Amino acid sequence: MHYPATRSTPSVAANAVAVALFQQAASAGRARLNPSELDTLLGALGSPMVPDLAAPATSDSCELCVSLHNNREFGMVISAGAGGLDGELDKSIFRNGRASVQGLAELSSGQDFLRRFKRTMVYQKLLARARQAQQPVPDQQLVLFYDRLLTLTSQAEGADRTAPVMLQALDLTLLLSQGQIFATHAECTFGAPPLERLARPIAKIDKLLHPASIGVIGVSANSMNFGRIILRNLVGSGYPKTQLTVIRPDDAEVDGIACVTNLKALTHKLDLLIVAVGADAVPGLVDEIIDSGAVESVMLIPGGLGETANSRQPAALMMARINAAHGQPGGGPIFLGANCLGVVSHPGTYDSWFIPLERLPKPQKKPQRNSVMLSQSGAFMITRLSQNPWLDPLYMLALGNQTDLTHGDLLSYFALLPQIETIGIYIEGFKDLDGLHFARAVRAAVLSGKQVVVYKAGKTLPGSASVMGHTASIAGDPALFEAAMRQAGAIVAEDVNSFDDLFYMAGALHHKKIGGNRLGAISGAGFEAVSMADAIHTDSFSLQMGQLQEDSVKRVEAVLLAKKLASLVEVRNPIDINPGADDEAHLQIVDAFAQDPQIDAVVVGLDPTAPSVRSLERSTLRPGYDLSDPNSTLHLMPPLVAQHDKPIIGIVDGGHLYDALCAGLMDQGVCVFRNCARGTRALAHYVEARLAAEVIHAQASEL
Repeated sequence: MHYPATRSTPSVAANAVAVALFQQAASAGRARLNPSELDTLLGALGSPMVPDLAAPATSDSCELCVSLHNNREFGMVISAGAGGLDGELDKSIFRNGRASVQGLAELSSGQDFLRRFKRTMVYQKLLARARQAQQPVPDQQLVLFYDRLLTLTSQAEGADRTAPVMLQALDLTLLLSQGQIFATHAECTFGAPPLERLARPIAKIDKLLHPASIGVIGVSANSMNFGRIILRNLVGSGYPKTQLTVIRPDDAEVDGIACVTNLKALTHKLDLLIVAVGADAVPGLVDEIIDSGAVESVMLIPGGLGETANSRQPAALMMARINAAHGQPGGGPIFLGANCLGVVSHPGTYDSWFIPLERLPKPQKKPQRNSVMLSQSGAFMITRLSQNPWLDPLYMLALGNQTDLTHGDLLSYFALLPQIETIGIYIEGFKDLDGLHFARAVRAAVLSGKQVVVYKAGKTLPGSASVMGHTASIAGDPALFEAAMRQAGAIVAEDVNSFDDLFYMAGALHHKKIGGNRLGAISGAGFEAVSMADAIHTDSFSLQMGQLQEDSVKRVEAVLLAKKLASLVEVRNPIDINPGADDEAHLQIVDAFAQDPQIDAVVVGLDPTAPSVRSLERSTLRPGYDLSDPNSTLHLMPPLVAQHDKPIIGIVDGGHLYDALCAGLMDQGVCVFRNCARGTRALAHYVEARLAAEVIHAQASEL
């Protein structure tokens, strides 16, 4: 299902003209339009070709470059940026999205693309020149031009893949002058539509996640190999032994689990088969699995497939075999992996990771698990969960090489799963056109009320090379990835720490109202109050320090007077409430800020080292003046957070002495960070994404 943005409805004549021109040029043996054909196409776009020397140069003139490109990962992409000498500037000197903007054609409209284009240097230059010349800014002309340009992408979006050729690239240099758009240079190429893989039967992902029967092949009877560890983890996580089968020819049982000689000897169809044999044996086994018809879903654990020069051809043949099976009745089995850590499915009561449970216990940290983690790297999930048990996903799946199931497939499934609220995803690369498939799934998830947090590795040249060697992925253009994900509605993380922060925050604040960007900042440490104010910016968004209403000021003053701090503290935002403030003072001021209609979110430093705060697990200096005290933050803050529909973020900036305070608050659903700048910065990114999601919902409601 496609979820396009709201588009204007210009004539589709430009697309019809383009198709006719492509066919005309192709019949002449060309893959590029000639000057005469370009004139015709530009006329249909409403931007006639004018030679550089004849272009009308006026005081409000401005040059820009606009293009459509058929991208391997994302299909048709529209981009716009500076032209002329400005276009020769090093893009690295600009903040993100200032030199140029990109967007997925399928999710774009002229109006939407203009909104993003307005952030660029070239638009700001156009605006300044229009004001200087006392001319109107040609926004409507740009919207109409972008809409006409986007009609050229209808074939690439899947509306008509029967045409023998389709647009590959259109590069235009445009001159905006006196409210008109002229083309001073143009190039256009076309080619055959890309081959697409057959649709995977993603409904069978339900069998993968909630199997009524599991088989394991590759289990050693006398050593603790990966297959044996997986078998132990399955049993240790609660999966019934009676629903397990080991495929092993030489034994009747292993660890009390019945064995069968091979797949043909099965007496029932397996919902899931876990393959933990050597990589060399996998291609032949895949043929056997497909031919047997005895398996609904398969987990390929072995690494090395497609990651080395010698393995790429066998891996490609195996993928072709799996793809062909999806064209048969029933769709054939689905495959997760290869080079796959496995799956943890709490609803399916199984853990198939080959990490012993003693090294990575998975205790429930939320009253109700409601998130999913998908990762191309199993190690990424292991380290995230080990360091951040409060992420606590309901499902965790490692994709590995994406031999069959891709990021887009899995997200498409989870986007519509009712009990899921937050989805965190680590990506190294997309298969052909799966970036577009994934973006569609992000949009579907957002429209279903879910939050999607994504982090993509391979942003640098060395990082891209490492990605290719790890899970046989191609990293792709990081700027395009970020633009596409934000356009689709995802929360995009900048690095691993940012992913941890945003995935955790999204889970903690999913049900909180984001009413705007006005922040209230509270701390008993002056540096914290200032640091919070300094951390309110992203590349494209800023929180603002909200202006307290008079009633709120009086409430805070009353608290300070009662706590004998009035002579030491000036009420403002951000506010330094002095190290003498106790737990109750902190939280009463939080309550006053949260009730203020001009504050949309509150960040509070809980000052664990302050002598008046009950932050120790046990106090020897003041017995009972610790976490066990009913007046401690641990007891007072959770109900306060629950009663407000605004986000309230607690900051505990202290060492290991205060781990118990943090853990106790987080176990009760309070969003806690150990650093004020990190917590505030995460909130700025989160609020930006939530407000952008509201725009997407509003656009969808207009369709």
